Amino acid sequence: MFSFEELVDQFADRFNRRHFPETLPSLYQPAEYFLGMGGKRIRPVMCLMGNELFDTIHPDTWQAAMAIELFHNFTLIHDDIMDRAPLRRGMQTVHEKFNEPTALLAGDVMMVTAYEYLSKVNAMHSPMLFAVFNKAAKEVCEGQQMDMDFEKRSEITLDEYMQMIVLKTSVLLAASAQMGAMLGGSGAGNQEHLYQFGKNLGIAFQIQDDYLDAFGDPAKFGKLPGGDIRANKKTFLTIRALEAATAAQRRELLRLLEGDTEDKVAKVLRIFADSGVETWAKSLKDKYLNLALKHLEDAAVVSSRKRPLEELALFLVRREY
Repeated sequence: MFSFEELVDQFADRFNRRHFPETLPSLYQPAEYFLGMGGKRIRPVMCLMGNELFDTIHPDTWQAAMAIELFHNFTLIHDDIMDRAPLRRGMQTVHEKFNEPTALLAGDVMMVTAYEYLSKVNAMHSPMLFAVFNKAAKEVCEGQQMDMDFEKRSEITLDEYMQMIVLKTSVLLAASAQMGAMLGGSGAGNQEHLYQFGKNLGIAFQIQDDYLDAFGDPAKFGKLPGGDIRANKKTFLTIRALEAATAAQRRELLRLLEGDTEDKVAKVLRIFADSGVETWAKSLKDKYLNLALKHLEDAAVVSSRKRPLEELALFLVRREY
């Protein structure tokens, strides 16, 4: 059994090479440029770990992991365009460095290449593997559309935000774990447990992300707190604060979120603290972490094989950066 860190290194050895032809550099070089930015590789490694939970890593699983990582990067290129983001991982985004039409095409060809990797998997697994992958891909698009729709609304409910996060963030993590389990020879029941493990872990991961953006230690988090507040982004924290605050606090919070004053972050964080948002977020995160771990526990596999996935879940949800 390998740790997450060991599998990240093994995946990087295979992934960090050219994925596109050297012909037509105006198209393929921007795609290579974006992949060269690196990343956490959580989703492809989740696929590998889902496989290793049931068996030694099958060669087909590396192909599926490649497809998952390429699809994830395709979504990031397009997200950057939609968000008008100038930077990604400290580097110029593709649409900023090159141009928007090229970025669109670079993302498109990345998605096509993802399917090329997936098509290399043994035909015995292809129908179910493609079904899981396609369902997740469609849902990620639905989640992104919901996120953009929310930008036009002054208020959304916690249930609506949760559904958006499940679609935009969690389902690809869940599908990655399920695809690995499938290639490891697991049955439908265990595949469902792995899917639910990834789904609930994804929710807890996003709650921790929202929490760190507001309350994280800048020395550990690597940036000043309150980025989401300054950008007027709707998060678990702002939605909960609007629900839990007093009438006066709610009016003040709405006023602050619509403005851009120098003390905006400090004042919003004070409302978060006064309305119990910090404690609530920790409790909600633990709820989804425990749901994820319960599904992992219920998978019919010896406990010792589950340890790397348990350690990964705890790290992702309790990290401070």
